[in-house]
Amino acid sequence: MAQLPSYKDRNFIAIIGDEDSVTGLLLAGIGHVNGPKKNFLVVDNKTPISKIENTFVEFTSRKDIAIVLINQHVADDIRQLVDDHDQAFPTVLEIPSKDHPYER
Repeated sequence: MAQLPSYKDRNFIAIIGDEDSVTGLLLAGIGHVNGPKKNFLVVDNKTPISKIENTFVEFTSRKDIAIVLINQHVADDIRQLVDDHDQAFPTVLEIPSKDHPYER
């Protein structure tokens, strides 16, 4: 019989977003830092696209993350990577930010 993948070790929510979104979720208790490994990235207008792409790839490759939250305007910057992610875990959810209106 085929071995089903185990999702019991996916304990964390990761976030890639603006300072307000990340700060709010960190205050809610989702933050986790293990040495140089974090489950969040604050994005501003000086953050290189390559940093966002690398962080997204890292978060979607980690076996301890169940959900990746990303501000919609940040996801637009790396749209091809977000659209190419086709795995159930971690689930990628686009969320609005206060400075950028949500687009359906």
